[in-house]
Order: sequence, then structure tokens, then C-alpha cells
Amino acid sequence: MSRIATTFAQLQEKGRKALIPYVTAGFPFADITPALMHGMVEAGADVIELGVPFSDPMADGPVIQKAGEKALSLGIGTAQVLEMVRQFRQRNQSTPVVLMGYANPVERYDQIHGAGAFVRDAAAAGVDGVLVVDYPPEECEDFAAALRAHGMDLIFLLAPTSTEERMQQVARVASGYVYYVSLKGVTGSGALDTAAVEAMLPRIREHVSIPVGVGFGIRDAATAQAIGRVADAVVIGSRIIQLIEDQPHEKVVAVTIDFLRGVRKALDA
Repeated sequence: MSRIATTFAQLQEKGRKALIPYVTAGFPFADITPALMHGMVEAGADVIELGVPFSDPMADGPVIQKAGEKALSLGIGTAQVLEMVRQFRQRNQSTPVVLMGYANPVERYDQIHGAGAFVRDAAAAGVDGVLVVDYPPEECEDFAAALRAHGMDLIFLLAPTSTEERMQQVARVASGYVYYVSLKGVTGSGALDTAAVEAMLPRIREHVSIPVGVGFGIRDAATAQAIGRVADAVVIGSRIIQLIEDQPHEKVVAVTIDFLRGVRKALDA
């Protein structure tokens, strides 16, 4: 059983929802990420999504794009992100870490370090899941199998526009959890229609037996609570980036903890 599956099973036993914060690795400072990850866990995070910076992030809204540009300018690439996970694992062996990014950095890593290097090195660093935004499910059965052989899950996005056929394709290869993008558009979009999310989740669950997390548009404790009533997990990213982008180094972790504690409390209420 993967660390992700174990985490969700433990939460379901207690009737609790997973809180999954997202942050771009190496943002807003190159050295802050491991400390920020520990802070997120302290505040009640169950899984952490780390964004791997990439120069052409087509699914990301302006907030996360800007964070990625900043991280790239600080020299953060896939190898540096894996090193951050390694550092985090020195003190935490239980909280799952998911890398979220694009196909290009994964493929580039293998070109430089040899075939299969990304999967091998991610597993060795302590990564639990990988979400590759631009990998369609019908093209990555081999990649999914390679990840699973190393105890990692391949996580997919579903959207309001996803067809029944797409959901079936995802159900065949996905493990860990699926990530439902609650808005048509890019990350950080404003309008969250909780009723529409509520209507969509039973359709997804007809095909998908693993937990369903919902993200895009969750900005505060109230929206997280509303989504937490119907989903298995709540993903929050753009809002965290906005909160920390102008903070001095010494305040980044504290500001994040303060925000996430409020969300955790609302989810558990």
C-alpha cells in the first residue's frame, strides 16, 4: 500500500478529509521549501503537492506561473526539487509528497541521467506520487507501471469537461487519488461553484474508486469546508502562493501555518 493510500485510509477511518496544500518548489526563496513543508504538516496538511518549475506552464494561472518563473530564476529544476524532498524526509517519513509538473522536465531528466532515472531518483528521494499535467492517460500506462513498481502513484486531473470515456481511461491507470479541477480554466481562477462540484463528483465516482480531491478556486476556510463536505480532499495552491510571495524569509512559514490551521479547523468542524 502506498503512503498516499495509507494516508487516505487512515483519514477515512476517522471520517476526516485530506488537506493538500500546493507550493511551487523553491518559492519564494530557494532554500525555504523543506521548512515550509514541515510547517504545512504542523498546521494539519495530510499530503503535500510540490510544483516542479517549468518555463511553459500552460495549465497554470498567473499566480503560479509567476512563482515558477521566480523559482527558475533561482536555479530550481527537477534535481533541486528531489533534493528538497530528500531533506524533508530526514525528519518526516509519513506525509506523502506529490510532484506536480509537466512532461518536459521529466523527459529532460531522463535524457540527462539515463532512461528511467526520474522514477528511480524520485522514489529514492521519498516522492509518493507524480502528477504530469500534459500526460494523457491513454499514453502513460508504462510510466504508471514504472511508478507503481517503485511504490509511487500516478495522479491525474479531471475537469468539468471530462467525458465518461476520459474518466474510464483515468480510472484504468490512476492510483493514489484523482484531482478534480473544479473550474474550466487555469489555476487560481476566482469563481467556485460548489453545487456544480457536488453534481460532478458522483459521476466521477461511478468510474473512479480511489479518493477524489478537488482544487482550483479554493481560497479560504469557507470554500474549503464547502468542498470538504463532498470531496475526499481539498487542494489549495494559488492562495498560499499569494500569501507568501511578498513575505520576508523569516515570515513565510509562520504565515502559511496560520492560514492552513484555519482551513484545517474548518475542514474538521
